[in-house]
Amino acid sequence: MMESSVSHCPVPTEQQPVNEYEQLKSAWLFRDCAASLWDYITKIAWIFGITGFFAIPVAAASFPPHKYLTEFVLSGMAGASIGVVLILVRLYLGWIYVRDRLMSPVVFYEESGWYDGQTWKKPQEVLTRDRLIVSYQLQPILRRLQLTFLGLAALYVAGTIIWQTL
Repeated sequence: MMESSVSHCPVPTEQQPVNEYEQLKSAWLFRDCAASLWDYITKIAWIFGITGFFAIPVAAASFPPHKYLTEFVLSGMAGASIGVVLILVRLYLGWIYVRDRLMSPVVFYEESGWYDGQTWKKPQEVLTRDRLIVSYQLQPILRRLQLTFLGLAALYVAGTIIWQTL
């Protein structure tokens, strides 16, 4: 029964919310969000390391390590975390977009270009399927990203407290 509703769907295949979810889930930047915790942390650590490659020389120029070791470490880590925050924002916005498309009872789509947008009301079984995907697949990813943001915020606060005590 679900197949018949999907087969009558006028939305182009690449614009169907479930296919957008599958594409996002397999994209190189997004796939580790849904992977194991170790893979996710490893990806975040790589991003931190790559951005640290650029941030550490700036921190060293601002605070010579042989004189101001603590300031150098704190500013280098803060600079390196900027790349992590930017990537996390991109990940979060991508997953939120797909979540909103899956949760919506109406799908907006373009037939051939931006000038001819249409809407399609999802049948109940498609809407139920999409909302189950959100509940069991997307919510854990969004929770993981939110916890990562919370952890970074805690590190920023701790760094600020340490900086103020110097």
